[in-house]
Amino acid sequence: MIDLVRNKHGGLIICDEVQTGFGRVGTKFWGHKWQGIKPDIITMAKGIGNGFPIGAVVTRKEISDKVKQVFFNTFGGGHIQCRVGLEVLNTIRKERLDENAEVVGNYLLTELGKLSKKHRIIGDVRGKGLMIAIELVKDKETKEPGKEETNQLMELTRERGLLFGKGGVYGNVLRIQPPLCLSMEDAKYVVQAVDDAVLNIK
Repeated sequence: MIDLVRNKHGGLIICDEVQTGFGRVGTKFWGHKWQGIKPDIITMAKGIGNGFPIGAVVTRKEISDKVKQVFFNTFGGGHIQCRVGLEVLNTIRKERLDENAEVVGNYLLTELGKLSKKHRIIGDVRGKGLMIAIELVKDKETKEPGKEETNQLMELTRERGLLFGKGGVYGNVLRIQPPLCLSMEDAKYVVQAVDDAVLNIK
């Protein structure tokens, strides 16, 4: 759909793959691939360096050729950053971490989804690969955001050794984005810890 609009009216499609890229969402490697989008420009960081500070912008030659100004960046093209990025790519391929993200991520989505049927405050579980969200609500019918419950769950899971992020417009969504090498055994512990933590929310 987006491609059709661009083709009809012009413009560029820019995909931000800072969080979703490099296998985070599974074997398609990029988030936009799951949407069937053909971007003109892709921005990327985080996953490309596995914690090392590196980012990149990729585009087609006909677009980059139109940039007439000289682009300057203090850290642009640094040899160490480029080497780290290359090694990260090699490791993802060699260890098949994108496949692991898809398999382990599917397990987590399925099992955490079961918890949403068990616990009244889990309103939704969604995601792709190892980029998962648990939305907490006060009431499943009204979908009233469970902000306090989210804060409690973050603390209770932290006590069990898990660090989750928090997001969503109302601050009621737990963000689970573990390393791509997360094992199935680790994933089982995540499910068990979340289940136990929810039972202890007051």
